[in-house]
Amino acid sequence: MSGGKLSPLQWRILRILAPLQPRWVLTGGGALAGVYLKHRPTRDLDLFWRGRDQLDPLPREVDARLRAAGLTVETLQSGVTFHRFRVSDNADACALDLVAEHAPSIEAPITVQMDHVEILVDSRQEVLVNKLCALLGRCELRDLQDVKALIDAGSSLDRALAEAPRKDGGFSPLTLAWVLEQFQVRVVAQALGWGVEETDELVHFHAWLIERLTAAGAPE
Repeated sequence: MSGGKLSPLQWRILRILAPLQPRWVLTGGGALAGVYLKHRPTRDLDLFWRGRDQLDPLPREVDARLRAAGLTVETLQSGVTFHRFRVSDNADACALDLVAEHAPSIEAPITVQMDHVEILVDSRQEVLVNKLCALLGRCELRDLQDVKALIDAGSSLDRALAEAPRKDGGFSPLTLAWVLEQFQVRVVAQALGWGVEETDELVHFHAWLIERLTAAGAPE
């Protein structure tokens, strides 16, 4: 498999790590850019191991495999459940995030055939749930952009709102609505050099999403 908005380096990393055991699941922007919506490029890859309380010894194994394939690997952040690498070749660089997540998947990942190897990829609904939880913690334009694209493509916001507390015990529609109300979408988009039409679309979606979240959290 090729194409989409993943770079040649990102595809190469996925191919190198495909045989790694236990198997990981591609999620986040990488899953959307390379497999599903292909609506934007992504600067990183997110590999999840679910049902695990810690990553050890996976970062060492990932590092060794990438170096053996001729790539340059640098650790940027290291923790029990999260490890970030910077992986580069002569032409490009990519952030690679390894995550151990105790919570199980909301639904089973799909299997994708890629250049004679198979990788597991989170379902679109799973990615939507994760993106809503991510917005609660960091409020980045790319996450809001991805939530919009997933809902536009038919993923269920109502179902995702019901499922998100299984991933993050602090999640609620009203809490996310409050967080989003503090997020100055237009200011950030303009600072990043976004065009007027693209910015207006996301500003309108931002307002719509806050309205939906507020309604979903209102007492019956």
